[in-house]
Formats: sequence, C-alpha cells, structure tokens
Amino acid sequence: MEIKLIDPRALVDNPDKARRTKSSPQSDALLLATIRAVGIVQPPVVAPQTDGGNGFVIQHGHRRVKQAIAAGLEEIAIIVDEAAADGGAMRSMIENTARENLNPVDQWRAIERLVALGWTEEAIGIALAQPVRQIKKLRLLANVLPAMLDHMAKGDMPDERQLRTIAGASLDEQKEVWKAHKPTKGDPQVDWWRVAQGLAKTRMYARDASFGDDLAQAYGIAWVEDLFAPADQDSRYTNDVDAFLGAQQEWMTQNLPKKGVIAEVSNYGEVRLPPKAERVYGTPKKSDHTAMYLDREGKVKTVHFRMPEAKKKGKAAEDAGDDDEAIVISKPRPDVTRKGIEMIGDLRTDALHEALSRAPIEDETLLALLVLAFAGQNVRVDSGAGGDFRYGARFGRHAAALFDAEGRFAFDTDTLRVAARGVLVDVFSCREGISKSGIVALVAGGAVGADSFLANMGTDDFLSCLSRPALEGSCVDTPVLPRARVKDTRAALVEHFKEGHFVHQSALFAPDAATLTEWLSKNAVPDDKDDGTLAEQDELDGDVPVEPGHDFVDEDELSEGYREAAE
Repeated sequence: MEIKLIDPRALVDNPDKARRTKSSPQSDALLLATIRAVGIVQPPVVAPQTDGGNGFVIQHGHRRVKQAIAAGLEEIAIIVDEAAADGGAMRSMIENTARENLNPVDQWRAIERLVALGWTEEAIGIALAQPVRQIKKLRLLANVLPAMLDHMAKGDMPDERQLRTIAGASLDEQKEVWKAHKPTKGDPQVDWWRVAQGLAKTRMYARDASFGDDLAQAYGIAWVEDLFAPADQDSRYTNDVDAFLGAQQEWMTQNLPKKGVIAEVSNYGEVRLPPKAERVYGTPKKSDHTAMYLDREGKVKTVHFRMPEAKKKGKAAEDAGDDDEAIVISKPRPDVTRKGIEMIGDLRTDALHEALSRAPIEDETLLALLVLAFAGQNVRVDSGAGGDFRYGARFGRHAAALFDAEGRFAFDTDTLRVAARGVLVDVFSCREGISKSGIVALVAGGAVGADSFLANMGTDDFLSCLSRPALEGSCVDTPVLPRARVKDTRAALVEHFKEGHFVHQSALFAPDAATLTEWLSKNAVPDDKDDGTLAEQDELDGDVPVEPGHDFVDEDELSEGYREAAE
C-alpha cells in the first residue's frame, strides 16, 4: 500500500462499482464545497489495472474523484492497494453506505454481487451489521424484473407492500404485467398499485391451517416464508388454494364430532345451518349439534346449533329414541372443485364446437339441433324494437351467406349446412356463467359424438381440481397405483397420460336423467290446454286460415300453429 499524487482525470472508473445510480444533487454540492474549502480529507483507494494498462482503477471514491475534477484540482492524493479477493465488492459497499446510503436497487445488486463472489448471507449480515432476515429480504427483491429495477433506480419506488407482491411473482408474470403498465414519455410515473394488483395472488397461511405436516405432504403443499412479515409470527404461506382447502376439508372430515356437520357458507361468509336450526351462542348442551365450516380466509370455524324437538303423539314419542342424531348429514367434499367444473365447461364447449364443425351430421339431425340450440338457456334474440341489438348480432353473418351477389335469397345445400353449423357453434355453450346453454348442449354433444373431440384432461391443471377419492378413482384401468401423497398420485397420472388421452367421467356429454326428465316436463305442452279458438271454427279444414279468438297470441299457441302447419 502506498500514497501517490496523480491527476484525477487519469483515473479509470470501475465498471463494477457498487453505486450505479446518481447520488442526490444536495450531497454532491456539499462534497464539492468541502473539497474546494479543505481538499480531499480521505484519499480515494485505487488498484493497478490488470487488463494490460498501466493506470489505476478506482476502488472506492468515485464521487470524490468526480467532485475533485469539478473543483479544478490538478492533483489529488490516492492510496494504491491491491484489489481484494472479491474485487473490493464488500469494501466498496461499506464505504458507500458510510458516506451516503446506497439506493435500494444498488443495495440489492451489491448483495447479489457479493453472493456471486462467495460471500454467505450470514457473513454479509455481520459485515453490514444487518440481520440475516434483512439480507434474505434484499436478495428476494433482487429477483425483480430488470426493467422494473432500472425504473426504480430512477427514484420511482413502490411502497413495501407493493414491492412484496411484485417480488413474490415470477419473472414471466412480471414481464406480462410490466408490458401493460410500463411508463411512457407522456406519463413517466408508474402506477405501482396497478402493477401489484396484476400480480397479486391469494395466500393461504400456515398459521390458519388446522391440518398437520402429514396432510400438507399428502396434498403437496410447499410453504413459502414471507420475509416482509414481522419476524415474531409464522409467515409461511402457499398460493395453492385448492390444495390448502382440500387438506382443511379432509381434516374436518377426520375430526368431525359425533353430532357434527360440515356446513357451507353464504356469499357473505355466513355459515348455512340446516333448516329450522337455532344457533347456540352460549354453552352448548350434549344434545346440541356442531357445524364446522371454512371461512373466507380458509380457517376452520366451529358453531353450535340445536334442532327443534319433534312433536310426536302416543307410542311414537316413546320410540323416538335418538332420531335427532340422524338430522345432520355431513356433506362430503365434491369430487371436482369449482375451478374443475369451469374447466370441464370450457373443454366441453371446445369439443362441442369442433364436433359441430367437423363431425358428420345428417340433415335431419342438423335441423333438429338448430331448433334445440334456440331452446338453450343462454339464447336471447331481440327484435331491435327496444334499441338493443347486442343479443343475436352474430347470427346475421350466417344468414348473409344465404344470399347471392344480386341480393336474392338463394343458396345451395352445402352453403345451408355451413350456415347451420355456424349458428349452432355460436349458440351452444357449456361454459359456466351466462353463456351456458344448459342440458340441451349436453344432448346436442351426445348427438354429434362430441365426446371424441374432448381434449386430454390428464394434465396437472385439471387433476389438481379433483378430490383424493376422485383422483384415485382415475387410476382405475391404468397401471398407476395410488400413492401416499396426492401430489405423487397426480404426478404419476400426468406422466402416464402425457402420451395418452384421459377424459374424466363427469365431463362426458351425458345429461343427468332426472334433470332431463324435469326439463322435459317443465317445457311440455299439456294436451288438454284450451287455446282460445272459437267453437264455430273447430270444424274448418286445416288448410283454411283461422283467425284467433282474441288479439293476443302467446308462445304456446304459436307452437301449436307450427305443429299443425307441419302436419
């Protein structure tokens, strides 16, 4: 180590310096004034160039050298020292932190640089007098998308809560959200709350779990620690909501008391008790029942209720016994979750549309399906009299194909078939929500063989929506044996069906017999219904126009007229 006098303009900047963002103008002005008044008190530390040059590379003191040049100094004192084993990374970070705290982005990058050079998190924490938890937190933030980091380094920083959400997302997810919300020339500020909102995921915390490690392993739950949470609480969480709720549901089933029921909750988060049940807010009695349910946060909650005593007379009252115990029936967890049902709806719709477009369909079946399509619960075609043309607007393009170039209503059989198929595709839907056609779509799918068009459902996305019994039931007729852990069973099925094809039984186009019977009885027209026709017209020939006996004709009368015309 030696001290030399040198022109500050001859010193070479270190490309791997700790401070990469500009320091504040106030801090630079104060340093410049100090140098002009008393010179440089502590000489910058430099090291000889190792790339073949004979100059010196600045290790610490970039700001001092810069302000010395600004002050017009011809020479400054420097300390020449060999570079440390880590290239001076730790010295540079400590020196910069002591003089003016590094920008948070520079802190994250400096710590990552130290780790890459072989420093452990514990050693970095000791050197910087920081707890290891803080070092881990900073390392997590270093995984933020580089484009976001570059913008944050300019001084536009999100708050800690938003930063936590952003850092917890994958780089691919960050890239997609950043593409939609990155700053522009007209608006250089980032709406960080929108970025965080786009990356936010539901978290289920380990402190809210009633199940133990055995069920956590069975459902493949891997806990992640929230490094931004207070250190004195269990901050472990998982984003696998279905697995968490499934483990909670199985725990409730295993620990249900004798007079217990697994209850559901309303849209407002209130527990739904059996009909006529009275909730007990005080100390429950032996004869009272227990309801266990999951609240909106996934916690297991317990309430007590009692059923009214049955009024019985005579000997029946003596033989009543413990019949009240049979009142409560625990509702098992469904085989397929709500997300799985929605996936089935999407897969069914895609298969149905594919079958309607490509599968061979007889003309009679095609016309019958067209009639059936307009009976779907999602179909509404407005006349336009009310000024609303939104519903049914897509049907015009199919009708337009039936006209020739001169505007005449003329078409061939093939054109009619294509138009009919297009109308069917636009009408029929199995998707959950307002576009769902209902049971008629399942009947249509069965008629055109849409089952053979269903996509492979042996994927991790869909199989994760199945309960343990349903998942193990899917192993039937396969060489896959159920594993101890649900996660392992699912992985084995995914691997087995990677080259094969799997369709869950609940996704087939097979309408429930009871539901279909109910639909048919609800929409059937009674044979003895009085249609309001005048008595003196009863004997007229069917080809003679018959005027209705009143001004208003309802839909059932029109249907009857269509039937007569067809005959």
